[in-house]
Amino acid sequence: MPHFTWNGHRLFYRQRGQGPLLLVLPGNTASSACHEGELKHFSRRYRVASLDFLGTGQSDRVVIWADDWWEDGARQAAALVSHLGYADCIVMGTSGGAVIALLMAIAFPSMVRAVIADSFEERFTPEMLQQNVIADRAQRTPGQVSFWQGAHGSDWEQVVEADTEMLRRCAASGGDWFGGRLPQVRCPVLLTASKGDTLLPDIATQLGQMAGQIPDCRAFLNNEGGHPLMWSCAQDFCAVADYFLSVVGERDVGAGN
Repeated sequence: MPHFTWNGHRLFYRQRGQGPLLLVLPGNTASSACHEGELKHFSRRYRVASLDFLGTGQSDRVVIWADDWWEDGARQAAALVSHLGYADCIVMGTSGGAVIALLMAIAFPSMVRAVIADSFEERFTPEMLQQNVIADRAQRTPGQVSFWQGAHGSDWEQVVEADTEMLRRCAASGGDWFGGRLPQVRCPVLLTASKGDTLLPDIATQLGQMAGQIPDCRAFLNNEGGHPLMWSCAQDFCAVADYFLSVVGERDVGAGN
């Protein structure tokens, strides 16, 4: 199975297809195992790779996740690009993976040629954590358990708890993913979300505010679906993503290996 080493840890990834590189970055408590649909769809035009971030999926475990987990995720994703032999890529992320995709564009501007960022908000408040995330995760419904087991295996509870504790620390310190840096994103960006996403209050306003900060940005807000749009309205998401990529996503993107 494909692994590479980052800071002494083994990180797992899945890949499919040939051509320019497209990274697909999972959200919190997800893994590359959840993105078989995206690997299948987008591999018709790209070499698609999806990463299991440190502590998740088939990557090495850590007991306590770093407070800068999202920044670390951007560095892990950049290391994967280099490992695969590419100088640049397009990055697609959903939920927490969308935050990482934009942080990657900020930290590695010459590496990231376009971003598709799905179903996230600019800030994560303690109220959002308590009312939405913690309340939702506490249900432990059969569907949730099946999802987490499929993403991480038998120790899924440890992964979910580590992620929840990290989110608590993040929310307590202000929950600001970007620190005012969204205007530093210079590549073309597509923001997508569902108006019916119950985990993201006031997403329509948030989406407009974020789009207004990113110089080369467009936004797609769907009335249907939930969290994330990528999965709850997969056909709509893929259609708008394909259109974005056909118009701006391949500008100056090298084919790599």
